[in-house]
Amino acid sequence: MYYKRIPIPPELQRADPSDPFESPVMAGGLFAINRHWFWELGGYDPGLEIWGGEQYEISFKVWMCGGSMFDVPCSRVGHIYRKYVPYKVPSGTSLARNLKRVAETWMDEFTEYIYQRRPEYRHLSTGDLSAQKELRKHLKCKDFKWFMAEVAWDLPKYYPPVEPSPAAWGEIRSVAASLCVDSKHGATGTELRLDMCVKDGSERTWSHEQIFTFGWREDIRPGEPLHTRKFCFDAISHSSAVTLYDCHGMKGNQHWHYMKDKTLFHPVSNSCMDCNPADKKIFMNRCDPLSETQQWTFEHTNVTVLEKFNTDPSS
Repeated sequence: MYYKRIPIPPELQRADPSDPFESPVMAGGLFAINRHWFWELGGYDPGLEIWGGEQYEISFKVWMCGGSMFDVPCSRVGHIYRKYVPYKVPSGTSLARNLKRVAETWMDEFTEYIYQRRPEYRHLSTGDLSAQKELRKHLKCKDFKWFMAEVAWDLPKYYPPVEPSPAAWGEIRSVAASLCVDSKHGATGTELRLDMCVKDGSERTWSHEQIFTFGWREDIRPGEPLHTRKFCFDAISHSSAVTLYDCHGMKGNQHWHYMKDKTLFHPVSNSCMDCNPADKKIFMNRCDPLSETQQWTFEHTNVTVLEKFNTDPSS
C-alpha cells in the first residue's frame, strides 16, 4: 500500500508480526494507492515498455516524493494470468532500457553502480526523460542518497553497491584425480559431480558448468564473480551429497571455508567435501588432512580475503 507520508504514532507502530511494515520496494502490480495521488505522482512513466522496472519507478517515486509504502502481511491479492499474450513484445532490450530509464530519472549518482555491474546498459538509449525529470522537480522530491540513508538503510549489508572481491573463483579441480567439479547447469536438488575438466580437452558443450565463485557471503555459486547464478553449494550432514540449493545468504548449510590444506570445510556439519573419482560422486565426509580426495584446487584465489574469512570470529 502507498500513502502520503505522515508520522506513525507510537501506539500504532509495529508490535505484532501481522502488523504492516515499511518496505523500500514493492511489486508494481500488487499494490493499493489513492487514485488521485497516483496521478499526482504522474502514474507510471509512459516511456516504460511492456513490463519491467515499474516496481522500482513507483517505489522510488512514492518514497522520494513524500509518501510511505507498507507491506500488509494479512492482505490478499488476486492475479489472473492470460492464456496468451494479446500484444506484440518487441525483441531486443526492453527490460534493460526500462531499468536504465528509471535509474537515470531517480537514482542520481548511484546509477554508476548499475553501469559497473551491467556495462552493456551504459550505451542504451532511454528515450526522452525531460518530462520525468521535470515531474521530479515539480514534486520537490528528495534525492536518492536520502532514499538509501533513510528508507533502504540496511540494503547495502545484503546487496553492496560494489561487489566485494571474491575469495576464490574459476574451476575447482580435485587433487586426487585431476577432474573438475561440474554442476551441469542444474537447479535446486542437483547433485554436484566430477567430470573431465573443460580446460583439459573435455568437449565444450552447454552441459558443462565448471566455473564457480567463492564470494563475500562465504558461499559457492556457479558462475564468474559478477555473473553468478542464484544457487549455492549445500550440504545437510557429514555424509550427505553436495547439492545445489537456492542461495539464502544466511550461511548455515551453505557456509564454507577454503583452508590452507586445500580442503573445503563445512562448519555446520564439521566435515569436508570429499569425492569418489571412480563413480564421480561428491559428498561430505569426516575431515582427513591426509586424504587427497578431500583436497581441491581453485583456479584463482585471493589470499587476503581467504585469510579474513578463516580468522573472522563471526564466520
